[in-house]
Amino acid sequence: MTGIGIGGKTMDQALAALSDMSGDMGAISRIEHLARIERAQGFMRDNGIAAVYLNAGTNMSYFTGTKWYASERMVGAILPARGALEYIAPAFEESTIRDFMLVEGAVNCWEEHESPYRLFIDVLARMGIAPDSAAPPRIGICESAAFFIADGIAPLAAGYALENAKPVTAHCRARKSSAEIALMQRVKDMTLEVHKAAASILHEGITTVEVADFIAQAHRKVGAPGSYFCIVLFGEATAYPHGVSYVQTLKPGDVVLIDTGCQIKGYISDITRTYVFGEITERQRFVWNAEKAAQQAAFAAAQLGVPCSAVDAAARVSLETNGFGPGYKLPGLPHRTGHGIGMDIHEWPYLVGGDNTPLDVGMCFSNEPMICIPGEFGVRHEDHFYMTETGPKWFTEPAHTIDDPFGLAR
Repeated sequence: MTGIGIGGKTMDQALAALSDMSGDMGAISRIEHLARIERAQGFMRDNGIAAVYLNAGTNMSYFTGTKWYASERMVGAILPARGALEYIAPAFEESTIRDFMLVEGAVNCWEEHESPYRLFIDVLARMGIAPDSAAPPRIGICESAAFFIADGIAPLAAGYALENAKPVTAHCRARKSSAEIALMQRVKDMTLEVHKAAASILHEGITTVEVADFIAQAHRKVGAPGSYFCIVLFGEATAYPHGVSYVQTLKPGDVVLIDTGCQIKGYISDITRTYVFGEITERQRFVWNAEKAAQQAAFAAAQLGVPCSAVDAAARVSLETNGFGPGYKLPGLPHRTGHGIGMDIHEWPYLVGGDNTPLDVGMCFSNEPMICIPGEFGVRHEDHFYMTETGPKWFTEPAHTIDDPFGLAR
């Protein structure tokens, strides 16, 4: 007997049951962006960092609200430890970047034949951050900037100490505000409804491509632009964490694994559900429950001040008690237990051995200690949690049981 909520609806019926959930979602305000800049500058002063370069993309958008895609041209923002933030951009883009600005700032422009790297160094000096061979000012370069940017700056940076800006960017971005938590909650709620709809349209003979196409439609129906990403796997292919190269067709008894998410107002969802289409075997039930136990063990270990590595370790101990592993050995968990999430789908810190970052209020993580059994199937339960003053809190309730994964019978 197929689990509750698995199959029974047409695509049209499932889509008709969904509605737009995004209507009252507000973007992060200019006031919050200014507060982010102030927080970063305080951290920089406390840690002796004179300035950071924020490259076009997530980091510039996080701090300034100015959205711009990274390309082969240097576009970004220069944030000094004291004083106003300024931008750097090609001259022909000046009016466009001003149009996209949320946090205003001077735009330092370079013509196509000129060096943006020379301009960057000149702007630092004009900001009062002068080169000093005896005590070189520390300048953070955005960790997401392409190599050509750091490579272009380095030969011109005598008297400066160039370093990774990650201590600044990660410190700020890893600790989400209440406004960010609210946006993340909604976008995850939306994807969970899409998961329920996707499970309901399964039938023998449907392909993974058809399901992925439906999920994109369903994400649009709940108010997203579509799927940010989508992995749909049936049968033995579920043993591969990020999928396979070929299309699968659903058969009775197949394990189904769907991992998908969407992005709205700059924030991303990422939820995985695994269940069985048709009769459930005792083997499938055992592995499904072992995965649920590992996910719960990780959640229980995620307490304030605990290092991220201890959360990963707790999941592995649980898996080992059920005969999986040890470590990364298969059958078992071949990857980390979880990742940070926010404006990027994978952010700092990580729930993995070696990451000893203490859990702090506002940190958000996936919890997905997948069990991979090559030649058979895989099971991944992925939900996300955030750290509150009293400990971890789920964004979405974990899968209920293998017979009723969405808890529809409760």
